[in-house]
Amino acid sequence: MLAFGRIVAASFRQYSTYRVATVAGVFTNSIFGLIRASILLAAISTAGGELRGYDALQAATYVWLGQALLAPIEAFGTREVAERVHEGDIAVDLLRPMGFLRLHYARKLGRSAFLLLARGIPPMLVGALLTGITLPTDPLSWLLGLLAVVLAITVAFLADLIVNLTAFWLVQTRGLTVVYTAVMNLLSGFLIPIAWFPDQLIALTRATPFPAMVQTPIDALSGRLTPLETLPQVGIQVAWAAVLTVGAWLLLRAGTRSLEVQGG
Repeated sequence: MLAFGRIVAASFRQYSTYRVATVAGVFTNSIFGLIRASILLAAISTAGGELRGYDALQAATYVWLGQALLAPIEAFGTREVAERVHEGDIAVDLLRPMGFLRLHYARKLGRSAFLLLARGIPPMLVGALLTGITLPTDPLSWLLGLLAVVLAITVAFLADLIVNLTAFWLVQTRGLTVVYTAVMNLLSGFLIPIAWFPDQLIALTRATPFPAMVQTPIDALSGRLTPLETLPQVGIQVAWAAVLTVGAWLLLRAGTRSLEVQGG
């Protein structure tokens, strides 16, 4: 556990050195948030001031909380593990004293912690000043909301890792990553609230892990769900984290059985 914590801290420090990229990310995130907010607010105005349970302030809160989660969950996917598989560097990871999944999860937590603080919260503050946001006042809602954020990062990490681990069998994973990213951004509730989907699509979406990545933490932190209503959603996040952990472990085990690295 001590080694795990040190890797988390080292990953946090590593990403804190990219100051120019951080500032650029905050600026881009804020502009993108303003564009999204204007579109959703226009839709609500056209609908008469309320659309499926969202008024203007709730929609603005949804947008800015989503922007805060964009970088920590890495909504546009990663390719680091896939590249390490293709280049053979994964052989080094497999020889480390810490397990592969724990190692990369520790790095993910450190990276996401920095991204949340440095690139997630500043755009949310911009949104609070320009459009206003609403947040819960109940301390229990904050506690469950923060837990939901950690679990959202975990579920997103595992799902993305599974996509990356297909590199054991695919020469190029870029196409699969693009498809996964498009589906995840839609079904997670990042682009528009899941409540705005057609009823049939809502049922399909709820059967996937994607809402656990974005919609659940947003609902918890925006106050749309009471603590009692949040608990089952957090339970669903935990269940998906367990299922995806098993899936990632099985893929890793199958892949390493057939792994061949030139020179040894």
